Amino acid sequence: MAYHSIIGRKDEIKKLEKFLKSPKSEFVAIYGRRRVGKSYLVEEVYRDKIVFRAVGAYIKEKDERTYKQIQLDHFYESLLDCGMSEETPHPSNWREAFRLLRKYLEGLRTKRRVVFLDELPWLAGPQSSELITELGYFWNSWADRQRNIVLVVCGSATSWMLDNVIRDYGGLHGRLTDKIRLLPFTLNECEQYFKKNGFRLSRYEIAVAYMAFGGIPYYLDRIDNERNLSENIDNFFFKDKQIGQEFKDVYTGLYSTSERYVDVVKALGCRFYGMTRQELAETIGVELGGTFSKILDNLHESGITREYPRYGKERVETVYQLKDFFSIFYLHFIHGKGAESGNWRSIQRTPTFYAWAGNTFELLCIEHLSMMRDKLRIATVTRNYCWRGIAPNGTAAQIDLVLEWKGERTDYLCEMKFSEHEFTITKQYERELENKIDAFLHGKQHTKTHSIQLVMVTTNGITENEHSKDVNQNIILDDLF
Repeated sequence: MAYHSIIGRKDEIKKLEKFLKSPKSEFVAIYGRRRVGKSYLVEEVYRDKIVFRAVGAYIKEKDERTYKQIQLDHFYESLLDCGMSEETPHPSNWREAFRLLRKYLEGLRTKRRVVFLDELPWLAGPQSSELITELGYFWNSWADRQRNIVLVVCGSATSWMLDNVIRDYGGLHGRLTDKIRLLPFTLNECEQYFKKNGFRLSRYEIAVAYMAFGGIPYYLDRIDNERNLSENIDNFFFKDKQIGQEFKDVYTGLYSTSERYVDVVKALGCRFYGMTRQELAETIGVELGGTFSKILDNLHESGITREYPRYGKERVETVYQLKDFFSIFYLHFIHGKGAESGNWRSIQRTPTFYAWAGNTFELLCIEHLSMMRDKLRIATVTRNYCWRGIAPNGTAAQIDLVLEWKGERTDYLCEMKFSEHEFTITKQYERELENKIDAFLHGKQHTKTHSIQLVMVTTNGITENEHSKDVNQNIILDDLF
């Protein structure tokens, strides 16, 4: 079935449709960064098949009784909205709430019934064990045996979803049919979105928009097609007084100790190429240990950060890098600057702009690694990593992306450059490239039987001149779409 209102998400739609056609009950958990479109996907695919939907609300109230009562009130009101009699007694705990849900579902005549519990972490609250216990009992004792229930639980609090649902070793252990991690749009999906909504942006402008907003559907929905991209970035980031709150909202309620997570994100925002675990712990003043490891793991699972290996020293270093484009833009241009942040029109084409764009374009390319691989005709990337070393002449060298393909004994050294027009390799930059290649050839990571390919990844290609002869392959922005 075609869903004209949904951009991309083909694999996710295929899974959801399969659950609907299944001859047994299905239980699926959907998680991902806030604003990425989890609820929208479920509602669009299942639509009138959803017979019950409850949404957890983020509440700052710390008192467990008050918090639970508010969530139970919402759950009860959702049952009333579905047609349950108002004479039905109000539940005082989650066991009674799920008993009411069971009674309501038993009275339906529909063959296939979708139950959607949205923002489950907020529904459960600070003390989650009661809801999880009763949800597990509801599924194991009744819903699973009905063979006609599709239970969908959804949440932005990735760590909670992983700990309490996906990796749960209690009543839900082994009960999930599947899990779906919803990711931001790709460049190609952003282009589809813009075309569908009456934009006529060039691919260069789409790339700039991606580097500012990321592929987050909620943010793209805020862009006005009656204004140009500069005006939209100004309105969204520089003129909206609530932008700081939006940054906090990405993390508030996302984790139980959101302050520590924000500390990590802010620290990584100051070092584009990231930090090692030790460097990061020292920067924010925390001890290495299980709690800190969990923070890093959860940020990675949420799609906020990435981990990559950096070679060149005696041992491989794992580096943690911020990759959430919205957070990068906010921390670079808005956070802590107040009135000094200026506006996007005054920043464009300045050294500040090109420094940000140069770094962020590298991240954009890495996030579209599969497209780069296809362009290079690489069947399988054995490993990809960052490399630092010293050339025989004693000068330092860094290669931000090495793609190793053992199958064809080839190492692809990728240089990524952002420019509004064709990128011109100068005599000085030619020497830098030669130095990088020479340093890598003499490094420990280079397998002596492997060939070297120098790859330039640019927005609009490179100018052919006497200094571009060392380049073996070109990838341009169009290849990433």
